[in-house]
Amino acid sequence: MPHPYAQDLPASPDPEQQKKRAKDLLKALRAGEATAIARVRYSHPRLAHRPDAELVAAAKLSDAQWVIAREYGFASWRKLQAHLAGEPPEIARPFETELQYYRDRAAGIRSNHRTGEAGSLRLVQRFHPRFAAASEAEIRAADLSQEDAELVVARSHGFDGWDGFAARIEAMQAGRAEEPFRTAFEAIRGDDRAGLAAVLATDPGLVNARGTNGNRLLMLAISMDRLVLAGDLLDAGADPALTNDKGWGPLHDIAYGGGRGDREARMTLLDRLIAAGGSVEAEAYGDGGTPLAVALFWGHADMAERLAAEVVAPLNLRIAAGLGRMDLVALFFEADGTLRPEAGYHRGFYRPHSGFPEWHMTGASQEVLDEALTWAARSGRIEAMAELLARGADIDGVPHNGAALHWALLAHRAEAVDWLLGQGADASRRAVWGDSADVTPLHMAAGWADNPGAARLLLRHGADPTLRDRTYDSTPLGWAEHFGHPEVAAVLRGGAESGA
Repeated sequence: MPHPYAQDLPASPDPEQQKKRAKDLLKALRAGEATAIARVRYSHPRLAHRPDAELVAAAKLSDAQWVIAREYGFASWRKLQAHLAGEPPEIARPFETELQYYRDRAAGIRSNHRTGEAGSLRLVQRFHPRFAAASEAEIRAADLSQEDAELVVARSHGFDGWDGFAARIEAMQAGRAEEPFRTAFEAIRGDDRAGLAAVLATDPGLVNARGTNGNRLLMLAISMDRLVLAGDLLDAGADPALTNDKGWGPLHDIAYGGGRGDREARMTLLDRLIAAGGSVEAEAYGDGGTPLAVALFWGHADMAERLAAEVVAPLNLRIAAGLGRMDLVALFFEADGTLRPEAGYHRGFYRPHSGFPEWHMTGASQEVLDEALTWAARSGRIEAMAELLARGADIDGVPHNGAALHWALLAHRAEAVDWLLGQGADASRRAVWGDSADVTPLHMAAGWADNPGAARLLLRHGADPTLRDRTYDSTPLGWAEHFGHPEVAAVLRGGAESGA
């Protein structure tokens, strides 16, 4: 659901007016005005759940400025002020040599623009001449074509148009042009510690340089699981507070891949990123898209608990359920069991990239409950799932991109899968998943989850192995064969034969 206090910047905003707005908010807050207190509660995670009197006493001008910035969709007051001052954008440096990669980035800009996400609107305003003087409301209402988005990509790299940018990429691919950022990127991709050190020694400024989409070397290293090189970049001065065009930073990257590789090394790097200034409150891909939300989106419970130890941001029902914090879950229900509005706050983030389908959520209580159930399932929070079902959540509900059972399978939460099936979850529940329609739990076990044990369990609970998805017209066995998962395929062949 949309941010209830969100504001669009006018076409020509006055910096002094925004300073006055912050002072006026603080004045209203100190006067105990209910709307002012509600605005602070919504946008300021460190003050959100203090009693009114304590919140009012603790609030400072910097807190009011934070709230104003967040209502405009900026990560901080400093970033809002920089935008208002018209600071020239840092030009991005390309690091891939396939032109299709950049066309795909343009398609992603279009997808995010359709959701009205503030960062995408400002990217268009900053780099598309036709929208330079437009208000955010006008940009949101505009029809952004693929050609428009490609122009944004080209100009964000310092080119006047797509043709000149495309020629540069083709020259890089042919070896006729060099780009030091790409050299550093290739060293990271090749896990070449000495090579990266050599590039940085020649050009130290690369350590915080902006690549395509605003991605920095530190973020790229973490996303590729080059954790040692990420440490080297921190040693060289990489700033973990810097984010990309979507607001995504290094803490989002470590949270996204939380279940991969060496858990101890990832947790150590997480601690180091926080100590070096990485923001646990930075938001990406919509309101509420913090590193904690990203960790819980994928069911990385250990990573989420460490991030929550800093601050539970944002705090809503799905976050509380994903953490298994029953004390926090209880905050979102009235004494008569009615769901409180705060349960559905900060849900603008619902996908970590544009590969997931768009969702225009309603904010209805059932939707909020059902989504929270899926977040509890992917982190294996059985007590939270039981409480949500008792409160009216639909065990087979599909608020967006799969039911609770699909998510428990993807996250390899065996105990949650077993519990959900024992509670009557439909072992053949069809759902949209990504760009695929009518995906059943068996399709999930056969494909992305690659889980023969789960496939056996689903079959024992009556899952139908002959059902076909609507996108590829394939059975779960077809998926297992396509994904190259022979163990699951063997289980499904037996299931299909026994059901024949």
